[in-house]
Amino acid sequence: MSTKMREPVELLKADDESRKSESVGTPLTIHSVVLAGGSGTRLWPVSRQRFPKQLIPLVGEDSLLQSTVKRLDNLPSSIQVNQTLTVVCNEEHRFETAEQLRVCGRNHRIILEPSSRNTAPALTVAALSIVALHDDGIMVVMPADHSFDNIHSFQSAVDAGVPHAEKGDVVTLGVMPDGPELGYGYIRLGSTVDSHEKIRWLDGFVEKPSLEVAQEYFESGNYCWNSGIFIMRASVWLRAIHHYHPQIYSACYSAYKNGSSDRDFFRLERDAFESSPSDSIDYAVMEKFGRRDSICKGVVVPVDAGWSDLGSWDAIWKVMDKDSQGNASRGNGPVIFEGASSTLVHSVDRLVACVGTSNIVVVETPDAILVADRSAVQDVKKIVERIRDNHRELTVNHRKVHRPWGYYDSIDKGERFQVKRIVVNPGEQLSLQMHHHRAEHWIVVRGTASITRGEERFTISENQSTYIPLGVIHRLENPGRIQLEMIEVQSGSYLGEDDIVRFEDTYGRG
Repeated sequence: MSTKMREPVELLKADDESRKSESVGTPLTIHSVVLAGGSGTRLWPVSRQRFPKQLIPLVGEDSLLQSTVKRLDNLPSSIQVNQTLTVVCNEEHRFETAEQLRVCGRNHRIILEPSSRNTAPALTVAALSIVALHDDGIMVVMPADHSFDNIHSFQSAVDAGVPHAEKGDVVTLGVMPDGPELGYGYIRLGSTVDSHEKIRWLDGFVEKPSLEVAQEYFESGNYCWNSGIFIMRASVWLRAIHHYHPQIYSACYSAYKNGSSDRDFFRLERDAFESSPSDSIDYAVMEKFGRRDSICKGVVVPVDAGWSDLGSWDAIWKVMDKDSQGNASRGNGPVIFEGASSTLVHSVDRLVACVGTSNIVVVETPDAILVADRSAVQDVKKIVERIRDNHRELTVNHRKVHRPWGYYDSIDKGERFQVKRIVVNPGEQLSLQMHHHRAEHWIVVRGTASITRGEERFTISENQSTYIPLGVIHRLENPGRIQLEMIEVQSGSYLGEDDIVRFEDTYGRG
């Protein structure tokens, strides 16, 4: 990589006094760090391996990722906010993540994880990036799959936490509970900080409790829900992860130092990153605070802003607008309720009619339908595991699959044929490729297609077609200013997506 990094010893040798003196000068810049590596298994069939929940608009017009990256807009703070987001996501989701950030008009640096290693390694490579490019900075660390009803209250909590982070403390936002909740971890609050009646020292993390214990936590007033949102200096996190989990630090440092950049992404070195243990921010570092060997302090800033981690269909029902009977619906398909109550319907395409249902979730997609009792939605993850054994593709992709050039929709398929609707964005092109086991017929429905077929190069327009024989090198391009829409009919002995041999690719795919 082109950016020269300071060696770990330079980064970590400063003691508390030197860190305090650093904070006296020019205020540090705030950096939005978005962790977008989740899978959202419990939100199947809408959320799938290659198109997870953070990329989906589940509660508004924006996707959860887009809502997250806008969360610090117009932050009421005198400290400067860096206009380039740091986003960590899985390599599989890189193109759709980049496109959604482009649509938002956000400058970004996307760091690609070659495989999932949980949130502690993801935050470590983000901190390494900020230290390498800016020497240091205050990270506001946000998972990409949460929601807030009151952005002003969220921003006020961030603003209150920044001065403590600048001094070298690790700040976490604790969500004020509105009742006993079994699905969240809890934070135990300690004494007040600097006589501030609301901001408290972090006294410990507590795992998801039983109902009886959760009720005790709620009534005591000394516990908050763990939001997973943190504010801290990049250098402080690196010191902490080096101290408490040096294996993660070493693997991530090596993966970042030996990574590489292209025009859109920073790619971590695969072998080094995959050698990192998989661990969460809480387990790797945060739960260690308060012990005798703690190298920094944890501070809890309470936030009451309508927070939800949107981890299940029941959580989505709770944050949605409802009719007088508690029914909620969203999606492109029409929904009709008759004598129904407390029912959630998410319809992607087709009409869904619910008659006399109560406490039910119905999720319709073109290739799968989920029906579940709202009290059992946590078990959707178990169903996905069973589906993966016999129908793996239904847990990986939707029928409509996004690609960097556009998308395709698998309309129909049989033993030796498959029909796809292919849409190519203006100026984009598919890879120069060949198939060993299938031939393809292309029919243009709208727009103009530029075709490479062996040594030939030609153009076809609406209502025209061409044929790509098995084993012939070919490429499809859209030279026009409108979307190219076409129907592809594949025929052959094997029609899987892995029967693609790429010779050239604009998007760096192998």
